[in-house]
Amino acid sequence: MAYYVPAKAKKKKKKGNPVTDWLAYIALRGLVAILSLFSVERNLKTACFLGRCLWMHYHRGRKRALDNLRASYPGKDEQWYIDTGRRSFEQLAMIAIDVLFTPKLVRKDNWRRYSYFKTAERAKWMMKEGKGMIMIAGHYANFEIMGYMLGLFGYNVYSIARPLDNPYISKYLYGVRENAGQKIIDKKGATAMMDTLLKEGATVCFIADQDAGQKGLFVDFFGRKASTYKSIGLLAMQYEIPIGVGYSRRVDNKFFFEIGVNRIITPDEWKDKDDPLLWITQEYTRAIEDFVRQDPTQYWWLHRRWKHLPRRCAGTAGQPKEDNGD
Repeated sequence: MAYYVPAKAKKKKKKGNPVTDWLAYIALRGLVAILSLFSVERNLKTACFLGRCLWMHYHRGRKRALDNLRASYPGKDEQWYIDTGRRSFEQLAMIAIDVLFTPKLVRKDNWRRYSYFKTAERAKWMMKEGKGMIMIAGHYANFEIMGYMLGLFGYNVYSIARPLDNPYISKYLYGVRENAGQKIIDKKGATAMMDTLLKEGATVCFIADQDAGQKGLFVDFFGRKASTYKSIGLLAMQYEIPIGVGYSRRVDNKFFFEIGVNRIITPDEWKDKDDPLLWITQEYTRAIEDFVRQDPTQYWWLHRRWKHLPRRCAGTAGQPKEDNGD
């Protein structure tokens, strides 16, 4: 959480060092080679251990996660907050294994070994119709596998993503995701492509639970106002296309996922609303909260979802001014 503060001049982004970037990339490829010697189950167990280590030693991140949990689930006992937060850190480490192993394991002929679909048939038919659709997800469990699965089965799907600061690692990970047919668009150039993609009937995928800064639209999320991007609702209204809210939930500690779409918001629902943009944004945010509540241990509570407060909240006693932590 953070108070609103007057905008400051943006700091220039430091340019990466090509040598250190290349060495980091080589180290990653070496790590992948070592991980490949072991089963995905063994690697997930190792990831859980590393997640617990991160919980123990990343003090600022642990505090942020606990603060978010206490505010989102008032009335729970302290041990519940600790157990849930620690488990969410394990999930953070496990998704790294998921991303690396998904293209190695999941194919058209064996996908049922690693996942099953729940309440997703209507969304799949709508995507197949080719009339355009927006699919959104949150920072929850292995959200990456949804885009992979859609690409694997030939859906006309584009995922919006921000490239990593290390260009070599970014290119490698993009390649891993695109090998199965998933199409990824750099966030910086996505706006210019939206008109073409949606008019051709493609499905465009977003992660929709990121803090949008002081200019975002503030809607309720776990009982607090959270700044949310306006672009998803504006696109849906402009092109009169539905919004699907999807999730992927890990089952136990396995490389196995329940994949579902728990809400589809259609244009006829918002056309008579007094403020359709606010209604759409609140509706899909509520749907994200609904699937998080099914298993809060899989949400990224480390995530700075409530970094900004509405301007009218500035000056509230007892709140930190700004969370500038990593």
